[in-house]
Amino acid sequence: MSRDRGSISGAKSYGEAGEFWDSHDLDEVWDRTKPVDLDVDLQTEKFLFSVESELAHRIQALARSRGVSSETLVNLWLQEHVAAAGPP
Repeated sequence: MSRDRGSISGAKSYGEAGEFWDSHDLDEVWDRTKPVDLDVDLQTEKFLFSVESELAHRIQALARSRGVSSETLVNLWLQEHVAAAGPP
């Protein structure tokens, strides 16, 4: 772990940091924190496609039975289908 960022936990590894935060709350050390500037640049794009209502309900039920979101299930199926189709 980088020591140049400062560490409230004093941990020498991510494991030690995890153990510290498993047993401490931020409100215990709030006075030792400082504001930081943070830039987040998400490069994710989403495309929306229409799906017939009955099909959407079936997909939701299948996803629920498999313990995943409908979005995850549809993406997995589409990846498999597109890969099987070969190059465009």
